[in-house]
Amino acid sequence: MIIIAVDLGKARTGLAISDKTGFLASPLSMIEEKSPSKLLEKVALAVKENKAELVVVGLPKNMDGTEGDSARNAREFAQNLTELTGIKTVMQDERGTTVTAHSYLSQRDVRGKKRKAQVDIVAASIILQDYLDSHR
Repeated sequence: MIIIAVDLGKARTGLAISDKTGFLASPLSMIEEKSPSKLLEKVALAVKENKAELVVVGLPKNMDGTEGDSARNAREFAQNLTELTGIKTVMQDERGTTVTAHSYLSQRDVRGKKRKAQVDIVAASIILQDYLDSHR
């Protein structure tokens, strides 16, 4: 089953994709879009083009486990994506993924603009791998 993960951002959104076996997450792409409606359309297109059967949306909880505006926005995005594509969406706790992504990129000496372009894709990959690992 092909699964796509979404790491929502205010300006950049990262996408990751699983292999058919659901074992490994890989970076897919980064979408630069501030308009929520246009972002929804672009993610829906990626879902359809890649023949995804499930979408995992990162849920940005606070460190104490509570949910704020960002979490509500992520849940609304997931619901809208399901309505638009007919593909089921699930939420995955994304606490710490951006920090982990920055650490990963630092270890590979990725800096500056290149890092900014890759951090959301790496975070999406971490979200998806966490999901895959927890459902084995």
